[in-house]
Amino acid sequence: MEKTWFDKIFRDSNGNIVIAQPPNLPIIVWGVASLLKLILTSGLISVGLDLIAFGSLFTWAWLELFQGVNYFRRMLGFVVLVGFVGLRIFSYDTI
Repeated sequence: MEKTWFDKIFRDSNGNIVIAQPPNLPIIVWGVASLLKLILTSGLISVGLDLIAFGSLFTWAWLELFQGVNYFRRMLGFVVLVGFVGLRIFSYDTI
């Protein structure tokens, strides 16, 4: 049986449709660091939390881009990676 475009984009190797998954460690670390950064808004702790949040989201996007279970997840990783890095570059440009 030939796979359709829908199958190639949204199905994993087991034939399951995968759009969302339970959060993995990099997403959990990003969420916790981002929330803590909202509470601790100044000083070296805030800078450290910002670095941790950026690094963990970058890691998640990189893993999705190269090890995503389907083309949708890989595209999602690409969009987040390009968008997040782009936002960081432009936010430093305005300083």
